[in-house]
Amino acid sequence: MRAKFLTLIALLSTGAAGAQVPAPAPAAPAAAGQASGPLEVDVVGGISAPMPIAVPVMPTPTGAATPAGDTASLGRQVADIVTNDLRNSGLFTPLVGSALRPVSFAQVTAPDFPGWGSTGAQALVQGFVQANGDGTLTVGCYLYDVFAQTELARQGFVVPPAQWRRAAHKCADTVYTRLSGEGPYFDSRVVYVSETGPKTRRVKRLAVMDQDGANHRFLTNGRSIVLTPRFAPNQQTITYMSFENDRPRIYVYDMGSGKQRLVVDQPNMTFAPRFSPDGRSIVFSMSVNGNTDIYRVATGGGAPQRLTTSPGIDTGASYSPDGARIVFESDRSGGQQLYVMNADGSGQNRISFGGGRYGTPVWSPRGDLIAFTKISGGFRIGTMTPGGGNETILTNAWQDEGPSWSPNGRVILFFRTGQGSGKADLWSVDLTGKNLRPVPTPLDGSDPAWGPLLP
Repeated sequence: MRAKFLTLIALLSTGAAGAQVPAPAPAAPAAAGQASGPLEVDVVGGISAPMPIAVPVMPTPTGAATPAGDTASLGRQVADIVTNDLRNSGLFTPLVGSALRPVSFAQVTAPDFPGWGSTGAQALVQGFVQANGDGTLTVGCYLYDVFAQTELARQGFVVPPAQWRRAAHKCADTVYTRLSGEGPYFDSRVVYVSETGPKTRRVKRLAVMDQDGANHRFLTNGRSIVLTPRFAPNQQTITYMSFENDRPRIYVYDMGSGKQRLVVDQPNMTFAPRFSPDGRSIVFSMSVNGNTDIYRVATGGGAPQRLTTSPGIDTGASYSPDGARIVFESDRSGGQQLYVMNADGSGQNRISFGGGRYGTPVWSPRGDLIAFTKISGGFRIGTMTPGGGNETILTNAWQDEGPSWSPNGRVILFFRTGQGSGKADLWSVDLTGKNLRPVPTPLDGSDPAWGPLLP
């Protein structure tokens, strides 16, 4: 069931879905010596000095049992998810332990600003969880500036009980976007290749999960090796390469039915697929008579259109967010480098000229950067502009590769392989290169692809 989200700006003035929520308390002036300017966090400098923020347990007006658990327990879990999302962004330091005092339902819209100010918190997130008569849940979310003693944002969500985690991620997105000025990204999913077994006989299965590792499930059984899964824009289908029947070819997996279908029914090897931004076509690589070029085919199948013709290997194609251009890798110059062309294959130009080789390019959803794998004495994750300028290396491990962008273009997901072990894990890094952290998966993981925000 798809979650239904409603803003509570109008609802909360008289009570959300029946809740008797008091009107917000009038704003008090900032205390002497306290900052009176707008509260915000610098997405670059904030990594070095994260903002102290309080996210106390969210109370419930009346305790009630739901299919997802009782509302009191959900209030604790929602606060935990909001806390973890904000901490993982690298921009916030949530208060812990005794500093997180209990909050009554009446205090949700009338915070104890002096009390919270004494904890050192600059921002305060409060909310509530309520069971509704129609079987849904209402999750309220409020953001306050502790020093200025003002409300900065309020939003709420009416969801089926099974979707309560999405409401928590939406609350964290509300806080993140209001304080950073960046777009949201917590309410999203990741598809990747789950791996197990010795490095000479790895079992590889498609798996999908929330961006924080929750709601994990396997999509394929591991009987055939799968690689490079990529979401469609509507997130209802995934394209990937499979070695089914020992023939490496690209398929589309339907999330609803659990069925897969072959995209290009030809005897040649097809691989490295990716959807166009409108979801109507898939760009991929195909090897014909010893030469590998980039092709495009309608999502529903049909005759492929050849886009590149140079001798060598052209692969790893990724569309710009407007669908007008494609970045790809090619060894036509004698080494693995990055090129950009128009969507019809015209105007092919090399953009990478630094030392070493470049691969696995992917265009940022904001259109301003291209992420890549830099191969020079190791594998590193880096970014450059679409014209090839401002190259920045973000990681420095033995083998980091396969970047994928968060929906807001601020964080990059990739996989890291341990030296000599053959085992890989998922990691993320922000554009500063400072907020580097592992992403939890039940087994080893590789080839991640971060999907867009959930509808």
